[in-house]
Amino acid sequence: MPAQRVFRHRIGVFGGWMPGDKAVIRSWVAKKIKEAGDPSANADSWHSVIKEFRRLIEQVPELYKGFHEMFTEIPPDYATDPTGKPVLKDYMEMLNLFDSIIAQAPEWHNDPNNPGANDLVGFPINAILDWPMGTDAGYAMFVNPTVNAQFKKMFDVWTTYLTSPPSRSVLTTEDNGWFGPSASAAIPDFVETYECDPEADYYGFKSWDDFFTRLFRPNVREIAPDLMDRDDIVHSACESAVYRVANNVQALDQFWLKGQSYSLNHMLNNDCDYASVFAGGTVYQAFLSATKYHRWHAPVNGVVVKTVQVPGTYYAEAPSESFDAGNPDPSGPNNSQAFITAIAARALIFIRAKDPRIGLMCFIGVGMAEVSTCEITVKEGEAITKGQQIGMFHFGGSTHCLVFRPEANIQIDSRFIPSEDNPSPEVELKEVIASVNV
Repeated sequence: MPAQRVFRHRIGVFGGWMPGDKAVIRSWVAKKIKEAGDPSANADSWHSVIKEFRRLIEQVPELYKGFHEMFTEIPPDYATDPTGKPVLKDYMEMLNLFDSIIAQAPEWHNDPNNPGANDLVGFPINAILDWPMGTDAGYAMFVNPTVNAQFKKMFDVWTTYLTSPPSRSVLTTEDNGWFGPSASAAIPDFVETYECDPEADYYGFKSWDDFFTRLFRPNVREIAPDLMDRDDIVHSACESAVYRVANNVQALDQFWLKGQSYSLNHMLNNDCDYASVFAGGTVYQAFLSATKYHRWHAPVNGVVVKTVQVPGTYYAEAPSESFDAGNPDPSGPNNSQAFITAIAARALIFIRAKDPRIGLMCFIGVGMAEVSTCEITVKEGEAITKGQQIGMFHFGGSTHCLVFRPEANIQIDSRFIPSEDNPSPEVELKEVIASVNV
């Protein structure tokens, strides 16, 4: 099999979660700092989970040092907003912003002075940590298990808000609402495409999370009846755009280096029973857009043989995308998507395909930044039919992989293999993407 080919993607192309222009991010953070007020004056009233985060930082010397250095290591030309003021000075300002963010749902950002631009800050905390993520100290902090456990506690609080009725306040037809003119242009034919009630308040959605995990209407993205019994073909598990197709993937590889090779043992959580089965096989990876559908569906007919929830990182990005490498990623983990398959919070669903030539395969849902809740909705031993829902991301989209054994000899459709001319091919949910190469 040919070796994987890597194409350099355009900044900001990954699903529209973050603006491609770093000045927009810095301006947004500066605005939020002003809105949040004085950290020292607010600290006593912070949410208990933010107070706990502060105690963790201040009581552990290693963390206290790291959360100072991640801000001092940012080069001067990145550390200020467009007015020349510091974007973030220290961890207290960071925590102050966290406290305000976890009581908000992301609003659609419409800049009347820049129509058509991607100014949506869909990952608010990612925006706050954008440049600290590219520092050595930031990397050390964001791979720390204790820090990630604290982020998980914070996200649980945020999720409580995002699943409550007040979070739907941004689902309006105003300019910065998710049903306003700008958002409607970015999500065309919403009423015809998704289950909703345009005559009801908030289009009938009960919460922000309800909106983001919305369903397609019946007969949208359905598999043709004559393909349902074709066990030799593989369908797209997500509404997505292809990031990479890699063949002859190794059980262990140096995923942190430039090029970010896949490392199967790490991706599959060192599963002794199954990881070795996929060595030398194929990985298909595609990412989900901020404005599209966020549920996962079975790519084949078969049986679920194992499911695993893997706790991991949320804001660690590849060292090859750091300031030291001379290539800081202005959109957080955008350019680290292969890297995070080995370390980020993720869900594994092992499926034994009905066609023995495909045999065992694995779906991996990978949480990026705030998008860390990977919900599996099928059980071990359950027979599944292609196109059936198997899980979802909450609070938006992320990236996912399909992993195949080398014996499967899977042939990915050439339309969905990234190329110089088309680095991120769009793929509809349930579209045929591959077949057994006979």
